[in-house]
Amino acid sequence: MGQQEKVATSLAGAVGEEISASLAPVDAELARRYPGDPGTRQPVHTVYVPGDAFTADTVRSWGDEALAALDEHAPDAASFAAVLGLADYLAEPVHSRVRAKLEREPIEDLRVDFEDGYGPRPDAEEDATAARAARLIAEAYEKGTAAPYMGIRMKCMEAPVRARGIRTLDVFLTGLMAAGGLPDGLVLTLPKVTYPEQVSAFARLLAAFEEAHGLDAGRLGFEIQIETSQAILAADGTATVARMIEAAGGRATGLHYGTFDYSACLGVSAAYQAGDHPAADHAKAVMQVAAAGTGVRVSDGSTNVLPVGPTEQVHAAWRLHYGLTRRALARAYYQGWDMHPGHLPTRYAAVFAFYREGFEQAAARLARYANRTGGDVMDEPATAKALGGYLLRGLDCGALDLAEVTGRTGLTRAALEGFAAPRRGDLTASAQ
Repeated sequence: MGQQEKVATSLAGAVGEEISASLAPVDAELARRYPGDPGTRQPVHTVYVPGDAFTADTVRSWGDEALAALDEHAPDAASFAAVLGLADYLAEPVHSRVRAKLEREPIEDLRVDFEDGYGPRPDAEEDATAARAARLIAEAYEKGTAAPYMGIRMKCMEAPVRARGIRTLDVFLTGLMAAGGLPDGLVLTLPKVTYPEQVSAFARLLAAFEEAHGLDAGRLGFEIQIETSQAILAADGTATVARMIEAAGGRATGLHYGTFDYSACLGVSAAYQAGDHPAADHAKAVMQVAAAGTGVRVSDGSTNVLPVGPTEQVHAAWRLHYGLTRRALARAYYQGWDMHPGHLPTRYAAVFAFYREGFEQAAARLARYANRTGGDVMDEPATAKALGGYLLRGLDCGALDLAEVTGRTGLTRAALEGFAAPRRGDLTASAQ
């Protein structure tokens, strides 16, 4: 052994204690504002169905329509891969997993729409539709036919439709309670939010419902839909969306980008209103930074180009949707909107290709990191967190199987979760 080094210090212990005491409020604020990702499954998409079009078999019928589109326009792995430009080694795994997904779980997240997709209706009609949605969703969860996540998008908190939106929400939630309680996968979406005060008002509304039914405080969360320029940049120059997360009081679960309302708000011509427009990129980047570390997740919007008509037209729409979805995934927008059953094949093809083509490298890097072995990339704890999250998302959506991930990494799911969601102190300490 070498010579024992003599260790000396100059600062009294009281100095460190005073520093820690002075930063205690900051420590508490960090823990409150930035708890990190909740570690739960994030759906890869949200499907919107108008309230009057939602039926007991909507989830299954969307899957059947998507399978029929595949059978008609890309009946085998080779033809589907040729349309999307998939590498040969991905053709069969992606195609077979897409078909299996459409048969087993065609929709991951469904929103019964009472806003733009439903429009203004007589009060009695909307009341009945909201009550019906509650009954059908409760029955679906009871029968095991529900999507993992389901809920409604009510009308917004602006004055002309505020009372109607509040009543629809009340009818829907009261119906769920009468049918046995709120399902674990319940999701609510608040659209066209412009001011943080609208968010805080909605949070108070949910708190009042919880109190009326004796529910735990904070049981009801909601997504905030970002569809106006004022939701990104306030009149005083601040990022409104960051203030909205705070205004939600811990209830915000997601930020959803509204492609067409937002771009129209900025005056973008209809022909150029798309998720890859520079204005869209800016808005989503602000949303992403505002949400980072808060546990609030960001979702991309939709495309209005539907894969319908002759095969050549369907293929063009598929390529567009596939490309937009892959682009979003590369930018860490792991969720988007799908507006038509024909979008499901390319949603899942893009997601599965994204995780399968990067699987080997990600698994190898995480295995080397976990085993402290060398390699051609020197990864840090933050990268290990990203690698763990990548593999978990691939598992959750069905792109990867646990057996192959464990076989390649030597890690159980619990171990992957430990890397993907370390405690703040663990991450900081391991980086030192």
